[in-house]
Amino acid sequence: MDPESPAPPHPPAAPARRLLPLVLPAIAVGVVCALVLLGVSLLAEQLQDVLWETLPDALGVGRFSSLWMIVMLTATGLAVGLVLRAVPGHGGPDPATTGLVDAPMRPGIIPGLLLVTTLALAGGVSLGPENPITAANIALAYWLGRRAAPGAPADLWVALAAAGTIGALFGTPIAAALILSESLASQPGPGAFWDRLFAPLAAGTAGALTMSLLAHPSFDLSLPAYSGPHWGDLLSALLIASAGALLGLLAVYALPVAHRAFRALRYPVLALTVGGLVLGLLGALGGHLTLFKGLEEVKELAADPDGWSAGGFAGMAVVKTAALVVAAACGFRGGRIFPAVFAGVALGLCAHALVDAVPPALAVSCAVLGVLLAVTRQGWVSLFTAAVLVSDASVLPLLCAAALPAWLLVTGRAQMQLDGEGKALR
Repeated sequence: MDPESPAPPHPPAAPARRLLPLVLPAIAVGVVCALVLLGVSLLAEQLQDVLWETLPDALGVGRFSSLWMIVMLTATGLAVGLVLRAVPGHGGPDPATTGLVDAPMRPGIIPGLLLVTTLALAGGVSLGPENPITAANIALAYWLGRRAAPGAPADLWVALAAAGTIGALFGTPIAAALILSESLASQPGPGAFWDRLFAPLAAGTAGALTMSLLAHPSFDLSLPAYSGPHWGDLLSALLIASAGALLGLLAVYALPVAHRAFRALRYPVLALTVGGLVLGLLGALGGHLTLFKGLEEVKELAADPDGWSAGGFAGMAVVKTAALVVAAACGFRGGRIFPAVFAGVALGLCAHALVDAVPPALAVSCAVLGVLLAVTRQGWVSLFTAAVLVSDASVLPLLCAAALPAWLLVTGRAQMQLDGEGKALR
């Protein structure tokens, strides 16, 4: 560029009169997204209590005995497969080919999708609710929004629903803003960047506040306080985050292989039943903490950083990673963020158990950062999640430093999402 040429003008700021009408729709979408998430979560918790407490107690079987885990996960796979075969739309596209924010589905698919998501969450499948709940909320917001305001841009409803759901999932609109900023920044559109983020941020705020007021979610693991950066901590952060990235990449490269193996079974019901059996065997190997989406289990894990050996923590990290791959490959509907967080926490506690001088808060946050960078390729949300788990701003400089080598390991490599032919996206 000629140094004497004038600088390109900044995008013109959108007038307030164009942004203000978006506030009420954004708030409404955010509140509804949070209520859908809360409803599915509460229903799954009630069903989980029946399946893992009431029923085994009535049968005189240990709640988390190896036998019960294998039976329950296998039965969950069979039930999900039968429901998917029967419901309209069969639960949408192959979950191995979907991301967190995709194009809207047909509304008729949503009831079946929410039903199988509830069954998987209650049955102990190692997937979170984020992908199917986001897809359901996007479909509902898009369908209702296009009818209520046909003149509004179609992408607006997708952004509002995604932001509202992500805000509710994490209990803060910051997560929604960070995730959407990576996509909005690259999209052409009128107005400055914050003008385009205005309505999604309002939806994310509404979703986060609704969830916080009704359910009081918390991601703080209550690990021992971090005393502040030291020179030795820098090397630890770089190594642990890189190890987390490598663990995440193992899952990334294993996904297409596992997907081909389950697709070779030809029948989705059979694939899900076999997948459930494998998940049950993995649960018997890794223990009951490696079941379910991992949010509550990871708090139990972090409550006693010295309660397991380094080998025990490493085993749980590997088992959880394998369970994530199997669940995503065989056809269960669910998200990958929460199981990846569990794997990262277990890996971080393994590093602390190996070298006691490494603070557990630093080890956990760096390991989670590395795993999430590999699994999601979302830099901002990976940093945010890693930091919020320890609720200590003093780890941020080290996390930013640790993100650099971890990102070099994952950038340009295959992603944990497949195309229609079963090949990993890049």
